[in-house]
Amino acid sequence: MHCADRAVATYVYRQRLAAADAPRPYLHPVRTLGGTEVTEVRPDDHPHHFGAGVAVPDVAGANFWGGRTYVRGQGPVALDNHGVQRHTGWMLRDADGFIEELSWTAAGRELLTERRTVAARRIADGRWALDVTTALTNSTGEELSLGSPATNGRAGAGYGGFFWRPPAAARGPFAVFTARDSGEGAVHGSRADWLAMATDDWTLVFAGATERTREDPWFVRVAEYPGVGSALAWDTRLSVPPGACVTRRIVTAVADGRLTPQAAARTAAHLTDRRAAV
Repeated sequence: MHCADRAVATYVYRQRLAAADAPRPYLHPVRTLGGTEVTEVRPDDHPHHFGAGVAVPDVAGANFWGGRTYVRGQGPVALDNHGVQRHTGWMLRDADGFIEELSWTAAGRELLTERRTVAARRIADGRWALDVTTALTNSTGEELSLGSPATNGRAGAGYGGFFWRPPAAARGPFAVFTARDSGEGAVHGSRADWLAMATDDWTLVFAGATERTREDPWFVRVAEYPGVGSALAWDTRLSVPPGACVTRRIVTAVADGRLTPQAAARTAAHLTDRRAAV
């Protein structure tokens, strides 16, 4: 993908991954306009993390996240329950983005179909934005639900949905903040129009671009590893009736260098049609 005549992201949609990785398309590397990579794949701490993408740890019991499955009363368990996101076709494919169709299958059964829209665009002050919309449709003809380790008993581990794994190697300390709060403990699980993660090398500013997306809590890690996601099932399973569609949209600003909270707020205001809180 290109923005401002520069290659800023590569979309990997055909790859050979082990079943335990929950094979899926992902964006990596994603770069600032200055060329600094802001994604990581297969880090030692979580080898099933793949750049920026969409992953859900529990879709009607199937693991589309990778790694072990959290089982209530047992903890993380290695199970043969991993699903696969398969690319099924392009609806649009341009230099600055695409619209893709995918099939989410587990044990030979399709559970969800997805329409994924990804676009790159230039924003102010030498930065660019990655705009990702995922629309997941229940294709089973039956009620199904989306869950997380938190809904299965692991408090605070409500991850699942859009997720970005930045590289752990960066100059300077990691900072994470919203318009109101700062620090992992304060922003993890919070609901905020935007959230930023900053190092001396780069800053990422994430913003929910629909009302429903802004209702989802932010999943944030800094101390153990760097990661930011928008949680579909924070502490309650998300029920999806037959034929229903779950749509979320996250727009992420990618900037060189460390932005101050004030600069991050100004950047966030450029990301969505609704002015972000500053």
